[in-house]
Amino acid sequence: MKRPSPSDIATHLTLKQLRSFVAAARLGSFTAAAQSMDVAQASVSELIRKAEDEEGVTLFVRGSRRLLLTSAGSTLLPFAERALAAVDEGAHALRALRSLQGGVVTFGLLRNAAFYVLSDLVQHFHRNHPGVRVRMVGLNSVEVAEEVAAGTIEAGLVVLPIEDTALKVTPLLRDEVLYVSRDPDHVQRPVSVADLAQARLVLYDAHYNWRDPTRRQLAERAQFAGMRIEPWVEVEHVEQALDLVANGVGDTVVSRAVAESGSFPAGLHTTGFDEPMHDTIALIQRQGSELSPAAREMARLAHRMLTRRH
Repeated sequence: MKRPSPSDIATHLTLKQLRSFVAAARLGSFTAAAQSMDVAQASVSELIRKAEDEEGVTLFVRGSRRLLLTSAGSTLLPFAERALAAVDEGAHALRALRSLQGGVVTFGLLRNAAFYVLSDLVQHFHRNHPGVRVRMVGLNSVEVAEEVAAGTIEAGLVVLPIEDTALKVTPLLRDEVLYVSRDPDHVQRPVSVADLAQARLVLYDAHYNWRDPTRRQLAERAQFAGMRIEPWVEVEHVEQALDLVANGVGDTVVSRAVAESGSFPAGLHTTGFDEPMHDTIALIQRQGSELSPAAREMARLAHRMLTRRH
């Protein structure tokens, strides 16, 4: 029979065989190895014998006082030790995740999360679970949905509607969308689609354009009415849009959370829509996926913080 080379050794060895071998090599006897593993001495002896038979090598020289490693045993030992260490570290990492004592949680947030008091989300999570590293990704809802669907973010909060073919969507909160103007005459009554089509609108989320969920709702309403909305000015952030409105450049739309925040500029006026419109905030995850304990806890905290605000 061909004698295996060192690179072939341990191809088929089980973890029990490796543990028995390493314990016996360290302690010098099958009896001491069995005691350290809390098993019968015969079990350790049998595991080593089977390993030797399966690999076609002798691992120990059975001396009268102490087991001695053969050349094959000496070759195997460092590999066995590294393999067992890797397995034990992996098991420890999984236990840490289950107990929220380690690992990394990756969570996506909608662009205007700060207006929903979600800027404190990481602080609340870290206070309770300081051993878990946090990667919080703040994007437009469009990209959060794409990242979750691709598996690069485990879960996240978005504003609906989104493309949800590969996603499980759990609505959490509805927030009314308001029309904002510096001119009080523009908000004397709820605004209509016709008003929007004629207004000088300053809209944010320019990069995402009409893919942005709030702007998408506006576009769909205009389309059903046979009209088209053309922004006068487009910027990236809601704060920029509000500054321009405060300076009389045009009007905009924001969620009630933004309108009621401390950073909402003085001197601006709001009204609703004749057919009320809402931003619906939802938790998303991949269809058929099971959230890790850390992501599940992050989602629970986010839900609680949103509920408390309303």
